[in-house]
Amino acid sequence: MSRTYPDEKQCLKILKDSGCSQRVTVHCRTVRAVADVIAERMPDCDRGLVTAGALLHDLGRSRDHSIMHAVVGAEMAEKLGLPQELVEIIRRHTGAGLDEEDVAMFGLPGWDYIPRTIEQKIVAAADNLVSDSSLVSHRVPAEKLRGKGAPRGADRIIALHKELSDRVGFDLDLIVEMIGEHPAEGHPQRRHAQEKS
Repeated sequence: MSRTYPDEKQCLKILKDSGCSQRVTVHCRTVRAVADVIAERMPDCDRGLVTAGALLHDLGRSRDHSIMHAVVGAEMAEKLGLPQELVEIIRRHTGAGLDEEDVAMFGLPGWDYIPRTIEQKIVAAADNLVSDSSLVSHRVPAEKLRGKGAPRGADRIIALHKELSDRVGFDLDLIVEMIGEHPAEGHPQRRHAQEKS
């Protein structure tokens, strides 16, 4: 059964109405650009869900900039009546997911925070490739977690990156060569690709 998810215009309105800063909105648009490249090569994913999930993954940053932003964003999405599969992308996007030990350490509510569906994995992996509004290697967030004493989280980022790279047939770190370092700012290759579709 196919569902209809908020389109780009609707998602951007949700971010604005919720009080997300322009910086967060540009980050979300950048994650969407990366997620689109991955989703285009995965015929088994729901591209509408990936687009909405990528654009709304940081909805909670309108109210919280800690690790709790995923929980806050999921609660906000539920209150907005968004589909549960979209809520779960928001809840599970942090790093490559949080395991039970992480949940206990951060004092998070007892939910499953590991991305399980292909759409959840695409958004989490795309988010790992974006720092602020710039594309980076997946090694950047992995090493950041290692530096913070979170080697399990770093290993999950690397494993998710490998899983999706294997599925699409190229290293996802190469997406920067396809769409540029700042795709939300209108990289010419990205605009050309959008015009063709």
